Formats: sequence, C-alpha cells, structure tokens
Amino acid sequence: MNSRENLKKTLNHQQPERLVLDFGGTGVTGIHCLSVKNLRSYYGLEDRPVKVVEPFQMLGEVDRDLRQAMGIDVIGAYGKNNMFGFANNECDWKPFTSNWGQELLVPFDFNYSNAEDGSLLVYPTGDTTIPPTARMPATGYFFDAIIRQEPIDEENLDPEDNLEEFGKISSTTLDYWERTVSQLSTSGKGIIASLGGTALGDIALVPGMQLRRPKGIRDVAEWYMSTIMRPDYIHSIFEKQTELAIENFAKIYERIGNSIDAVFICGTDFGTQDSTFCSPDQFSELYLPYYKRINDWMHQNTEWKSFKHSCGAVETFMPLFIESGFDIINPVQINAKGMDPHHLKDTYGKDLVFWGGGVDTQKMLSFGTPAEVKKQVIENCEIFSKDGGFVFNTVHNIQANVPIENLVAMMDAVAEFNGI
Repeated sequence: MNSRENLKKTLNHQQPERLVLDFGGTGVTGIHCLSVKNLRSYYGLEDRPVKVVEPFQMLGEVDRDLRQAMGIDVIGAYGKNNMFGFANNECDWKPFTSNWGQELLVPFDFNYSNAEDGSLLVYPTGDTTIPPTARMPATGYFFDAIIRQEPIDEENLDPEDNLEEFGKISSTTLDYWERTVSQLSTSGKGIIASLGGTALGDIALVPGMQLRRPKGIRDVAEWYMSTIMRPDYIHSIFEKQTELAIENFAKIYERIGNSIDAVFICGTDFGTQDSTFCSPDQFSELYLPYYKRINDWMHQNTEWKSFKHSCGAVETFMPLFIESGFDIINPVQINAKGMDPHHLKDTYGKDLVFWGGGVDTQKMLSFGTPAEVKKQVIENCEIFSKDGGFVFNTVHNIQANVPIENLVAMMDAVAEFNGI
C-alpha cells in the first residue's frame, strides 16, 4: 500500500499496513523553520535556506526530500494567501535573516520593519503604509497578532464587519485549487486541504491580520465576552459564514472531486490546560448547529473527512465533536486534564480519528531525554493505533530549539513501531 491507501484505511478505522505519519500537512501539524533546518542537517540533505510556508507561526517547508527522509505520508494543500493576506504559494521568494540568525526564504510581500525594542513588525497585504498587523519579539520565534480594534459603537454593530474576510469563492481561486490538488495528487501521499472559510470564532483569525483596516469585533477578549454578551451578533456571523462555506465547498468539489482525503475545518480552541472555555450547553447552542451543517454537507456530497483542531482539556467535548460530525480530532493534548490516551481511545476511538497525541511537546519533546521520548512515543502508538484511527503527529507543531536528539528519538521510535 502507498501512503494514501494507508491513510484511507486509517481514516476508515481499519488497520493500515503501517502507522501513517504527518508533519507539514496543516498549520497545526507543522515544523518550525529552525527545526526543519536541524532535521535537514541530520538527514544529510542539501543545506539551503528554508522556505517559511506559514509566517505567523514561522513554519518551514517540509519539502519532498525531507518528507522522504522522515517517511511522511501526508501532504497539505494550502490556500494561496497566508494569514497576513499576501501570497504564500505560487509567489516569488526573497532572502530574510531571522532574529535568531537563520537564513530563510520568505514570500515577496513579506514586508517588515523593526521596532525600537528590537521586535519585528509585519504588515497586512505587505503594505507598510498602514499600521502593522503582527509582532515578533526580539527574542521570539513566531508572531503575535496586534489587536487593531476600533472603538465599538454598540448601537451600530454590524455582523457584516466580521464577515469582510469571507465571501463567494472566485474563479481564480477555484483555478488555484484545481491546479494545486492536481499537482499533489501525483505524489501518492494522502492529502489534507485547508480550504478556508469554515473557522468559526478561531481566535487566531478573529483579529483579521490579513485585513488592512479590520472592523467589527477584533479584540480576542472582546470576542470571548461577545459569545455571552452578544450571542445574536455571533449567531448572525456564523449563519452567514456557514452558508458561504457550503456554497464554496460545492464549487470546489466540482473542480477537485474526491482527490483530497480530509479538510481542515476549524482551529477554534475550546480547552485550557485544565478545563474548557465554555460549557457543553453553550457549545451545543452556539457552535454545534453550524459545524453540523458543514459536516453533514461534506458527508452527504463528498468522501472528504472532517478535521477539527482544539487544544486543551476537551475530553468532555468529545461527544459533542462527534455529534457535530467531525471525523478527526487534533492535536490530542495528552498532557491536559482528562486527556488520558487509554481513556480517549477506549471511549471515542470507534468514532474519532486521533491525528496527533504521539508525544507531548510541552514537556517531553522539549525537555525529556531521548530515551524518555522514545518510550512515550512507542506507548502512545501502541494505544492509539489499535484498529486504525491514528495519524502520528506531535501535540501541535514542533517548535524551535527542540533538541535534535529528541526529534531523532521520536522518528526512530515511529520507525521501530512500523518495523522499519
């Protein structure tokens, strides 16, 4: 079986010939560009500047040679533009030296300036004549959104202001998806697509970093409060967004059919380390109906599987994710309260594919010994892989400065589990 065939069996809760591995398939299963450099060096690959394929988190390109060296089975289909609103695919690239001294390649419209404190400021659509949209601290390794919330006029709040970034898909964008998926389909890899437009209330997206002058509710704290104080406003946004998403998905499906295996639907986090951001009742009332409409359309009209990302202690939400129609849960934060691998697999493994949870990134991967890393990886693979339904990935992206010895121990453990 090739990679795609093994992924299909995995997604259908059948035992694959070997464990399926993803690094770089999505913006939540990627590798920081510094760790990409270190991995390329370890595997003896060409020493060249790493392309930054997701500049907000500074994720590096997992290119064909690195995929082959690591035995990666999944490839990602990303939108043409990044979270800052300029092209990150089918674009020109230019050299850039990071704050930590790494030589990189960034998209042509990655325009920036340096603040007095040494932090790096980046601009929406690359336009330096308007206020910056994100900041990377001088000692940081990724960006934080700059909140550009205009004063709120309660009497004139208009949900359309929070829908500016959503709209009917253009023929140019449809051409892009058709071209991109067609190219990836020859790889023999499983394909997960980040088609966009379906992230309901994802706080990484709420600030509207791609917008030149975002309107509406764009402050993260204000957004959270609005789910309680202004539920009708949020419902109006989600209703229109869901309507547009289904309409756009139908048009994309006409172009690409079932050439993709999964779709990254939403990255809205519902968990903290110890609890959830809202109650199950609020989730059921405010989010579930819209997720279900999107997922029901997908299941009724396509063979695509639905991928939901949520960090944190979300064990109590697992039944609601299933009711919402999600097929896949990520990142499976095994070090959060209630997220015991045995319990998750035994209780929800017949309904949910666990995409992630292979090793704890907060403590183990960064601060454990190689032997400890290998032990945890083997244990989690044994638990999650039974009867299929497990794609190996870390708990969220591999960060910068993770010891290469630990990354190698992780990869060696997966290879050993696969009998390689």
